[in-house]
Amino acid sequence: MLVQAETGVTSITGTPEAPSRVGISVADIAAGTYAYSGILTALLTRATSGQGSTVDVSLFDALGEWMGAPMYYAAYGGSEPPRSGAAHATIAPYELFVSQDGQEIYLAIQNAREWTRFCTEALGRPELERDPRFTSNARRVEHRTELHGIIENLFAELPASDILDRLDRADIACARRNSVSGFIAHPQLAERDCWTTIDSPAGPLRALRPPTRIDDVEPAMGAVPSLGQHTKQILNELGFDASTIAYWNKEQVI
Repeated sequence: MLVQAETGVTSITGTPEAPSRVGISVADIAAGTYAYSGILTALLTRATSGQGSTVDVSLFDALGEWMGAPMYYAAYGGSEPPRSGAAHATIAPYELFVSQDGQEIYLAIQNAREWTRFCTEALGRPELERDPRFTSNARRVEHRTELHGIIENLFAELPASDILDRLDRADIACARRNSVSGFIAHPQLAERDCWTTIDSPAGPLRALRPPTRIDDVEPAMGAVPSLGQHTKQILNELGFDASTIAYWNKEQVI
């Protein structure tokens, strides 16, 4: 959270009234990702030059890289991107709407062709395409509240199945707002063969495979270790003698 705050992430995350941290540990993940790519680069360099490298990655630097788009927007656009909750700060409509049966649906319009199809095929309101308030993305962002109200009123009369069918036929990117439980049950995880089983002290556990797929390479996913299972091995590797380790064990230091 502190790195998110220092890099400005919390200034663009949340609602206009309340800044928020991102719901997952993005600084840790960002730094780990760059450490991973840095290590692979160092290994490749060593293989070609025979020279080793020092890899230096910080949480701040990594998350700062991920802040590139809003940073340049603020630096050269004259204003900082506002916090916009579930909506995109600089594109409209690119946000959440609720169907007649209470399901939450996100949709994303990203160019003029999609805006035309959305108005004519999804909404059945071709005149909206030519409405002076909505003729460009900049105008739609400026009049986001009015546009949101129009779409909201139309979607409030339709069940989610009809809305999603219309969006699919119009080839508009859309998604349901899933819960974590809904994600666990997502059919795409089964379709992509994302699940595997690992052992643990509590018995077999279902776990997600790493997202990178490589032909003829099966990811190594070992069992979850029990508490203290590797303590002696690690202390031996660190150079502690057997009598010291035995004493620490006796005194319940380890």
